[in-house]
Amino acid sequence: MKKTIWMLTMCLLGLSLSAWAQGSVDGKWTGEVAGGRGPQPVALTLKAEGGKLTGSIAGGRGGEVPIAEGTIAGAVVKFKTTQQGRGGEVTLAWTGTLKGDDIAFSRMAEGGQGQPQEFVVKRDK
Repeated sequence: MKKTIWMLTMCLLGLSLSAWAQGSVDGKWTGEVAGGRGPQPVALTLKAEGGKLTGSIAGGRGGEVPIAEGTIAGAVVKFKTTQQGRGGEVTLAWTGTLKGDDIAFSRMAEGGQGQPQEFVVKRDK
């Protein structure tokens, strides 16, 4: 009986660790965002500590930019970036849902400028 309980405990621990490893947002992510001049590459580096999310975005105007106000709750990530736009600085609000090795994002300029952009980034392996 003790052996059965021990085996069951080890299996549950293994499943929990496996789910945790797949659910981690930490690392590098790449994808493309539709733009007026065709698809634009985007690369993210993310790190979660508790409910706080930090990292940076590369791609677009101005090179690499840090993320701000980053949070993670379950599979949902949210943060903001500020970068150069055509008429000056633009702050984008990003919301994403982690699904294994993909994050499905929607981002929109603050102030209701333009339409939301939807795209998927994939974990770099």
